[in-house]
Amino acid sequence: MLLGRSAGAEAVVQEVAFGRNARLTDPSARAEFTSTIVPRFGTAYENPVRAWWLDPADLLAITRAADARDLDVLGSIHLHPDWHRLGPESERDRPLSDSPTPMDEHMFRNSGWPVNVVCYLERRHGGLYYSLAAWDADCLRLPLRTNHS
Repeated sequence: MLLGRSAGAEAVVQEVAFGRNARLTDPSARAEFTSTIVPRFGTAYENPVRAWWLDPADLLAITRAADARDLDVLGSIHLHPDWHRLGPESERDRPLSDSPTPMDEHMFRNSGWPVNVVCYLERRHGGLYYSLAAWDADCLRLPLRTNHS
């Protein structure tokens, strides 16, 4: 989760908070994927470690901890690896990038968070490279600036 403050028209992310994947432990999360997500977005989402589903207890704890420090939950961040190069043959027709997938668009619109960052990680020329892109709740691209201090 992205934590920070709104500064006028900008959102300033100050921290990143992590939570567990509810798909590994929560039967209702698994059931929702089976009944809704997989039929709508494809068999790639049968894999429980793909499409992280933040544990609701962790989201509540993150929100409370942010409130106690006068921070807002601004949105989400997640990773798109170059799975279309490394994954099983059946997944290679679904190239990923730092753009939202149809599943991401579903999540961004339903969460309503103002900032959603996708980090695309790929292996090239023997090294790892990444690109970042930010999207609002309507899946419109946001300007993104990073500070590496």
